[in-house]
Amino acid sequence: MQKIHLKAPQNWINDPNGFIYYKGKYHLFYQCFPFAPMWGRMHWGHAVSLDLVTWEHLGIALYPTKTNDRSGCFSGSAVESDGNMHLFYTGVNYDEENPENINLSNRSLTAAQMKITSADGFSFDNIKDKKTVIEPIADENIGSKADTRDPKVWRGRDAWYMILGSTANNIGRFLFYKSTDLENWTYVNSFSKENMGRIWECPDYFEVGGTGIVLFSPIGILTDGVAYDAAAVYALASFDGQTCTMEFKSDYSLLDYGMDLYAPQSTVDKDGRRVLVAWARMPEAADGKWNGMMSLPRVVETDGNHVYFRPHPNIKAAFSEKIEKPCAKDGYLIKTNLKNGENLSIGGYKTRRENDRILTDRTAVFVKGNVRYTAQTPVIKEGCALDIYVDSHLIEIFVNDGEYVLSGVVYSLTDEIIGENYALYAAK
Repeated sequence: MQKIHLKAPQNWINDPNGFIYYKGKYHLFYQCFPFAPMWGRMHWGHAVSLDLVTWEHLGIALYPTKTNDRSGCFSGSAVESDGNMHLFYTGVNYDEENPENINLSNRSLTAAQMKITSADGFSFDNIKDKKTVIEPIADENIGSKADTRDPKVWRGRDAWYMILGSTANNIGRFLFYKSTDLENWTYVNSFSKENMGRIWECPDYFEVGGTGIVLFSPIGILTDGVAYDAAAVYALASFDGQTCTMEFKSDYSLLDYGMDLYAPQSTVDKDGRRVLVAWARMPEAADGKWNGMMSLPRVVETDGNHVYFRPHPNIKAAFSEKIEKPCAKDGYLIKTNLKNGENLSIGGYKTRRENDRILTDRTAVFVKGNVRYTAQTPVIKEGCALDIYVDSHLIEIFVNDGEYVLSGVVYSLTDEIIGENYALYAAK
């Protein structure tokens, strides 16, 4: 069992996949390479939870077995239909393997969209039940045969819809497909926008309170020359199901201003709230044994044109035991309110409010190299109530109950807090 943050049980994990509330449990699948703490030939790991707080790892759900996924099972999503769980994912086949490491590609790959069905959400027949539902893209004006991936499927008024991330002419884009039976898919339309990255990954469209929101992870939007040129973003959007036409109603914004989180995926919880998780990227393995973890589940809500990302109520409720001393290994919550010019050091992770922004510096508790050490939020509206969830390898700062969020991966955190006027809480 793991509490609060879902971490790699060992070796490597990345994108959250197939996030769904199904038959009384939350299922979260994730990209994983189960043989070393490094990216490799992708499998899907599987974890379940009753409350989004405590997670149980169940082992490997999907693994390469077909020609179209022989080099890996990339990201995808889950839906329920007729009581069955349907998983959609991108299968990849390396055009040429790296002869020194066959889990990596030397050059390009071919991607197809695939599906597998389970009657109970726990049993997956990787031999008999896999099928290709969308063949590799043949028309480069529509999308890329290599870089079309990450199907997110949802139910519309009169059909099932799929959004795929892709690229054409070195400009990121979405591809939209429609189906009446989850088996036969028809390409309908695309949407792209210049100056927003060269490839769009992990798209997710949904509505909250009548407002359309699209999440995605564009490659090539960060140009500071630091490792990782991609970040998770969102935009307000509209979607016409008849024509599969999308329009952006806002510029894009960062999902998280720490820029460590990537590939967010959402679902609807048992009470109808839209909730998402994202992968926290780690440049080095922790303890040399595991690499990768998930963010806290965040509820997506809107107030006018502003999108809030708030800790799920179950997370808030879990951190209810007041404590005197912090313990990063077990995880804890700091509640505080910073004035302009005030500082808080969390085990060496420095937090400061300056000119109505929250600034962080993790130089003392992060790896050395071409990495980002500092981060900051936009100007906050008013007040500065901070809920800071601390784990030995991830700190998540929620400003004014999700007005902005700033998260940072850390490594050598201590249990010393330097600051004033804060309260500590542990998770029960």
